Amino acid sequence: MDLGLKGKKVILTGGSRGIGRAALEIFAAEGCDIAFFSRNADQVAETVASLSAHGGTVIGEALDMLDHAAYVAWLKSAAERLGGCDIFVPGASASGSGATGDWEACFAADIKGTVLGCETLQPWLEKSSAGAIVIMASTAATETFIVPQAFNAMKAALIAYSGQYGQAVGHLGIRVNCVSPGPIKFPGGNWEAIGKAMPDLYQATEATFALGRWGGPEEVARSIVFLASPASSYTTGTNLVVDGGYTKRVQF
Repeated sequence: MDLGLKGKKVILTGGSRGIGRAALEIFAAEGCDIAFFSRNADQVAETVASLSAHGGTVIGEALDMLDHAAYVAWLKSAAERLGGCDIFVPGASASGSGATGDWEACFAADIKGTVLGCETLQPWLEKSSAGAIVIMASTAATETFIVPQAFNAMKAALIAYSGQYGQAVGHLGIRVNCVSPGPIKFPGGNWEAIGKAMPDLYQATEATFALGRWGGPEEVARSIVFLASPASSYTTGTNLVVDGGYTKRVQF
């Protein structure tokens, strides 16, 4: 299937590892021009080198998005340097620094980072013929997950925001969707650390997947890229759960 992504301008936050990195690799392979940031300068440099092999424009820089003024300035600069923005994926999250229980950090990164990003890039997305936003939520927002914590509540808020923002900007030609991954395992990720520190929790979680295995970042990334692409041109306001059957609720 031709996703219609060649030449599209993609801005993604938090893209040097995990799901964000996997999505960038697919976008780059599809012929997109890309801008991303992450906190780790070494990981950013390695990611830029890898993505550049596909031949498109790649802008990658180290940035702490909790400095919201610097974050907004970077988004504007990225859109200007790319020559526009067709796709925005606000993927940076406080969970990347293990701050799932920190209410201020989760609000600043997950909620404020997403909302500021959408509002800042809306003028560029309006000019696109295929404007799309894919917001990163989580199955932690849709079912009880481990303990009451900031990450769960903030991701639930993002699902509500995504649906309502999609209604508000649909007439401008901008689609807004959510992707909610279940527990995903990758080198250096939270579940690798949990496996070492809390093996009982790790094993109990592993036993709940209907598909019988952990998911990898690329399996979520494919869904992100599809929802962002013109191949999914009539989809907006949805929350796509990608979890290998981890959650057990019935959706209608």
